[in-house]
Amino acid sequence: MKTIGLIGGLSWESSVEYYRIINEVVRAKLGGLHSAQCLMYSVDFAEIEALMQRGEWETITGRLIEVAQQLKRGNAEFIIICSNTMHKMAQAIEQAVQIPLLHIVDPTAEAIQAQGFSTVALLATGYTMEQDFYKGRLSEKYGLNVLIPSQSQRDEVHRIIFEELVVGVIKPESRERYQAVIADLAAQGAQAVILGCTEIGLLIKPEHSVLPTFDTTLLHAQAAVEWALDGLI
Repeated sequence: MKTIGLIGGLSWESSVEYYRIINEVVRAKLGGLHSAQCLMYSVDFAEIEALMQRGEWETITGRLIEVAQQLKRGNAEFIIICSNTMHKMAQAIEQAVQIPLLHIVDPTAEAIQAQGFSTVALLATGYTMEQDFYKGRLSEKYGLNVLIPSQSQRDEVHRIIFEELVVGVIKPESRERYQAVIADLAAQGAQAVILGCTEIGLLIKPEHSVLPTFDTTLLHAQAAVEWALDGLI
């Protein structure tokens, strides 16, 4: 079994989900008392969030490269970043540590393609919805047409993530707001919705959406197990 290196704490609410899913999938595949061979470095999210607000992405990149290098020194054989937004610096991290990095977009887009969808809605942080590092990979590498909410809806989706979900607050009224956004995007032609922040799956379950959902946390964690067990089963 390969050792998975997880960059966590972005926020720890979703890092817990990564750890749970990875270990549950390993146990399901290998049986008995098997669990994942993994290392997690959990950062202080308050520091990262403040840097994001100030637009200091180079500083964040340097910090996460340091984290990835520590995981490599701990004998991690590949890296996953337990955050969609932090994939803005995925290429820089992979180049710096020179071990593979499993990009969160790839298993997500592959699952979407496998179900035959071509137009998808994206719910995520404002950074992920508005910048090209994420949408660009979905469209350029996988040919997907990506729809995002209106500006006011993006602001509300972002606010709920940072004021509620990253601190473990789940409100029915916030779920209803997300459901309204998903319904609007469905009316615009979206065939499915990407839960493109690793905390959104805490709020929106498949039964809450009029569109098929693709939970990036679940898909990324499952793909990490596939990489870790490659050649074993």
